[in-house]
Formats: sequence, structure tokens, C-alpha cells
Amino acid sequence: MELRELRYFLAVAREESILKAAEALYVSQPNLSRQMKRLEEELGQQLFLRGSRKITLTEAGELLKKRAEEILELYQKTETELSSPPTEIRGDVYIGGGESYVLRLVAEAAHAVQKHYPAVKFHLFSGDMATITEKLDKGLIDFGIFIEPADLSKYDYLRLPLVDTWGVLMRKDSPLAEKDVVTPEDLRGAPLIRSRHSLDKSVITDWFQRRSDELNIVATYDLMYNASLFVTEGVGYAVGLEHIINTSGNSELCFRPLSPKLISHLNIAWKKYQVFPKCAEIFLKELQERIACAAF
Repeated sequence: MELRELRYFLAVAREESILKAAEALYVSQPNLSRQMKRLEEELGQQLFLRGSRKITLTEAGELLKKRAEEILELYQKTETELSSPPTEIRGDVYIGGGESYVLRLVAEAAHAVQKHYPAVKFHLFSGDMATITEKLDKGLIDFGIFIEPADLSKYDYLRLPLVDTWGVLMRKDSPLAEKDVVTPEDLRGAPLIRSRHSLDKSVITDWFQRRSDELNIVATYDLMYNASLFVTEGVGYAVGLEHIINTSGNSELCFRPLSPKLISHLNIAWKKYQVFPKCAEIFLKELQERIACAAF
């Protein structure tokens, strides 16, 4: 397979039409059709289901689409890194992680790097642990930020010197808002909104003192902001991390920490034996220095 073929394939998948894809690519329709047929023959798999109105992907086509996007993203990342003049510090640093105010320390390090090297750019990707692990393993990001507990045995990593506090986001007119802290008994039977990521965290399940299927989970979320909209509308109580949602001023919402107190440490990790571009090396050194200073 050539990169050009992968780009053509993704265009067909996106447009769901050979004709529209050919127009977008400025190639002839017969030529594009031949190339897609040749790609199917080369792989020994049917990639498209050709209907009367549109083209859809087979299971093999969906897999190729995912892999093609990853290959082209990695190719572009590598091309950018290698095209930078050796005497000039420029390039892109890719960081993935979940929502956490602890990322403020990462942001401070990034800002310090950009003050000295304005041509360095940072790209943030949000996702759960599985998504970040996959991107990190495939070289699509340089650093992954993981909330403990997490298996980091195959990575080098640094523990960030701040912690996240777990609690409950609720409406200010909620009965639980009158409390300073929230206990497992307070949430017994209450409608809960939980992150999909935390459902797999034994530390959270242990705090509740019961299995996830014994809780009244009415909704799940990936981003706390989206969960906050459900909380505002009275759908339920969102269990999550502090400082993600601003509850000051005229906000209808408030946050109450869990009791017993529950905190999570965060680590920033990268592949062992990773060969970084210069800009990523500088960022990591800046972050290491800030973590060292915070330890004293």
C-alpha cells in the first residue's frame, strides 16, 4: 500500500461516493475506482459495500480506515519533526490525558518553553486510559497523562506533584449541598452520573462499598463539562474530580468532596527508549525541573 492509496481510500470512506471523492481529489472517477479495486485485490478483502445511493465500509474497511488514519497521522508527525532545521528549535509536542486541574503544571511548563521557543506548538488529546495508551504505544502522542491506579510498567514516567480530589458535582439547591462532605450512605439510591473511565477504577468502587451494578447510575460521561449540563438540568449527581467545573459566582452548581477523602495521583508517561524530537526533550526537561522544585 502507498500513502496515496490510503489518502484516496479515506476520501471515499468520508464522501461515501466514488464520484464525490474523485471530485474532491481532482482525479477521474474511473481512475479512482480502479485504484480502490486494486487495493481490495492487494489486501484480499472487500472494503466497500457499493449501494445504489452510497458506499459503506465493510468490517475490514472500518479496520483499514482506523489504521490508515493512524498511519497518515504518524507520517505527518514524523515529517514535521524531520523537516525542522537542526539549528532551530521548533516542532510539535503531543500530549494526551483525561480532564484534571493537575494539567495546569503541564501547561505552565509548556508556556515556559514557548516563551523561549515560540515555534514550538503543543497539541492536546483528551480520552480515557485505553485511548491514551493506544495513542502512546503507536507513537501518535509523545506523552500520556494517567490517573492512578494505572499500569505504567512498560513506560518511563514522572509523578506529578499535585493530586486530584474526588467529589460530587450537584445543584446548589440539592439537599446534599447543605453538607460539607458526601459519604457513601448519602449517595445510596441517589441518581449518579459517573465517568466511563471511573467505572473501571477499583478505588472508586471500593469507596462506594458496593459494585457498580448495585449503584443507581443514570448516565455516564467522558467530559465533566457535558456531565455538568446534565447536573444543571437535575438528571443526577456527577461523581468526578474537583476544579474541572467552575462553581463560583452565579453558577447553579457546587462541589462537595467525598468522605472518607479520596484522592488520585497523576503521572506523565512516555515510551521506554523513546527518541524525542528536540522540542519534546526541552519540554520534558522543563517539566522535570518544575517537579523537582515542587518537591522542596
